[in-house]
Amino acid sequence: MAACFYKSTRSNDLTITSSEAIVKGLAHDGGLYVPIEFPVVEKSFEELMDMNYRELAFYIMKKYFTDFDDKELLECVNKAYDGKFEAEDIAPLVERKGVYFLELFHGPTLAFKDMALSILSHLLKTASKKLNITREIVILTATSGDTGKAALEGFADVDGIKIIVFFPEDGVSDIQKRQMITQKGKNTFVVGIEGNFDDAQRGVKEVFADKEFNEELDKKGYMFSSANSINIGRLIPQIVYYFSAYLNMLKEEKITKNERINIVVPTGNFGNILAAYYGKKMGLPVNKLICASNENNVLYDFINTGVYDIGREFKKTISPSMDILISSNLERLIYDLSGNDNDLVSDLMAKLKESGVYVISDEMKKGLKDFYGGYIDDDETCDTIKEVYEDSNYVIDTHTAVAYAVYKKYKKDTGDETKTIIASTASPFKFTRSVMKAIDANVEGYDDFKLIKEMSNITDMNIPKGIKDLEKREILHNRQCKNDEIKKVITDILK
Repeated sequence: MAACFYKSTRSNDLTITSSEAIVKGLAHDGGLYVPIEFPVVEKSFEELMDMNYRELAFYIMKKYFTDFDDKELLECVNKAYDGKFEAEDIAPLVERKGVYFLELFHGPTLAFKDMALSILSHLLKTASKKLNITREIVILTATSGDTGKAALEGFADVDGIKIIVFFPEDGVSDIQKRQMITQKGKNTFVVGIEGNFDDAQRGVKEVFADKEFNEELDKKGYMFSSANSINIGRLIPQIVYYFSAYLNMLKEEKITKNERINIVVPTGNFGNILAAYYGKKMGLPVNKLICASNENNVLYDFINTGVYDIGREFKKTISPSMDILISSNLERLIYDLSGNDNDLVSDLMAKLKESGVYVISDEMKKGLKDFYGGYIDDDETCDTIKEVYEDSNYVIDTHTAVAYAVYKKYKKDTGDETKTIIASTASPFKFTRSVMKAIDANVEGYDDFKLIKEMSNITDMNIPKGIKDLEKREILHNRQCKNDEIKKVITDILK
């Protein structure tokens, strides 16, 4: 197997191993690490169909993490995808309304982030040992709601690692917030900021880019890494479930060998749909990648015009994990569309920082033919949840509803009958108020935690283990800060 090495999207001066890329998180120049060459799947689909999720995960990840030996990577995979997932096959596929919902929310925190963050802590720990790192690793993470809890869960009480999560105090659901502020673990720290997700993400990136601050912490025995999807060790595991879904469709004879499918992804930071794009580059038969946005529709505009412009009103919606205007992982797609032109990428990212806008060339726009972009508002989101529930007795969360509604628009626009997977990124139990309002309308006088029980009663769904009696758990984190105080808070935590 050919070795897989990584480089920054913004420069050509350094080539590193996957272990180094995982530990560093963000490149030295502020760019994101990308594989120099994409591996391809050489096994037949018949061979892959015989694999369970863990075996498939090992096969796919081994192609990217080539400096891990088989024993190391197998141990990471087996520790990640174990009994903490309530679904036996980890990521089940459910057919409803003529599409296939890929349920990515059966992990401990009820969101798709568990699929990658369950293994990232093990990859990072193994990588640091391989590199003989003696400093304590500090995971810095900004979250729009789901990444934070999944990262905290994955890294809690891991020796040699601290994790600090920043979230928008008023930009997550009550259940998401409660999940984070009740997190156990002596090495876990949670901070609410007075701003939105973009403020948190910008602040964390500035810390990574502050050489003087990093040098100061290095002298004190610390180094930074990331659990956001800017970390290649977070992104690569997400490729696996798209292959898994395709293979499940083959097993159930819903498609024939090499038949192409559509994949719909509700996304704000672009990481989850980028994983599907990477899967296509590896040989996954994909027809169209459908990018679903809420009213923070910067990705919709980009896909349709080639102009990325964050100069717009930030809107708080009922699909808060997508309330994002700065989509970090889009940089990796830009790099690919440009023919790996790191100078061009560096220039575009500088323009984004300076003026809040950049425009790609007509030639690069041709590469966007793989994508379709659509968006819906909150009223359409609620209508979609109600429609799916009443027609098929199936409950979806607000983000999955965005995806399904955009898919319906795509089908109406194109008439495309290609079989389609919808990435169902969160359990409806994480967004009980919005979901219950859509299917029942009687939510007055109920807090979000009582609505968990009401939803279970009305829909006959079992309450997931991850949020049972969540409201009774002790609040362990109550730090708050302004969005320009992130560095100060980190200094205080690390003393």
